[in-house]
Amino acid sequence: MVYVSRKEHFNAAHKLYNPNWSLEKNVEVFGPCANANWHGHNFELITTVKGEPNPETGFVIDLKQLSTLIRREVIDKLDHKNLNMDVDFLEGKMASCEILVMEIWKILAPKIKKISETGELHSLKLYETPRNYVEYFG
Repeated sequence: MVYVSRKEHFNAAHKLYNPNWSLEKNVEVFGPCANANWHGHNFELITTVKGEPNPETGFVIDLKQLSTLIRREVIDKLDHKNLNMDVDFLEGKMASCEILVMEIWKILAPKIKKISETGELHSLKLYETPRNYVEYFG
């Protein structure tokens, strides 16, 4: 089994806020991330595809096609956006990294199978900061 990864970058703003809670509870739980005027991050998304290399190409997946797919289906929808207000696939959901990475999986997993004969989505790693990230395996 070979694991192939592609890293993409996007900038986005969000806030963590539960509308069912008081302002005080939101601030207690989310701290500065509950800022009414949002806050931003320089996100890094690492997409890993696993599979056996195609004997004719030597590829598990064509990385140019993977990059194009990730940019078209995910990055273009997130880059320089407000995750709480501008992203259709997050509507009505908490804009946490955990929820975001799960929603990205739903978008990419079926589309990766269409561009790779042998590969499938193995994991997504989403860095919110250089020291904070989430990893999802579907």
